[in-house]
Amino acid sequence: MPEESELVLCTVTKIHFTSVFATLDEYENKSGMIHISEISPGRIRTIRDYVKEGKKIICKVVRINRERGHIDLSLRRVNEGQRREKNELIKKELKAEKIMDFAAQELKLPPKKLYEDVFQKVQQLYPYLHQCFEEIVTKQFDIKQLKLDPKVEKILETLVLQRMKPPEVEIKGTLTLQTYAPDGVKVLAKTFKEISHENIEIKYLGAGKFSVLIKAKDYDFAEELFEKHIEKQVEAFKEGGGIAEFART
Repeated sequence: MPEESELVLCTVTKIHFTSVFATLDEYENKSGMIHISEISPGRIRTIRDYVKEGKKIICKVVRINRERGHIDLSLRRVNEGQRREKNELIKKELKAEKIMDFAAQELKLPPKKLYEDVFQKVQQLYPYLHQCFEEIVTKQFDIKQLKLDPKVEKILETLVLQRMKPPEVEIKGTLTLQTYAPDGVKVLAKTFKEISHENIEIKYLGAGKFSVLIKAKDYDFAEELFEKHIEKQVEAFKEGGGIAEFART
């Protein structure tokens, strides 16, 4: 059973006049109900304007009656950021499961059996398979700790290193730079030279504003780049008499 307040992937199965029934894909297709009041804020004329049979939706678990096995779900209590985050997690987990399928093919083993054997050991350390694989790629975790069959270990590690992209951390924001100095063009050129880095992408938005995207292998490195190439240059620009600001988005 899921936990209350957990976000779950569901498939809509039945639509009634005042409620929707859906299966919880991640929990052996257990069934949950969404009352019309939990579909969307405000008055709803027709539920089918929001959901359709067979549609995949992200819901929040509102209440669980474990004795009866009833699960109450909400669609309206999931904001756009939570929906994106959950969808991204699902995509990563599906990719990890696909790697398990390739491993099963090479080992000539039933995919379900291999998945169960490996995940039984992974879940003692990680809630999701992809988290384990990501840390293998970034060398934060040694696959030998899972104590798998040596042949399984070798093939699985090879496939993970080949197919898993190291996770990235991003810092996004808008940089504002304005100067009325006679040599303003030179000041700007010098500032952008100091900001320049292979992990930093800058695009001109107009009216002295620029979008900034910092990509790094981990949060500490991303913050290090931000402090050295953005924060430091913003202060230097202001000390030179210009107007400078960075707003994170």
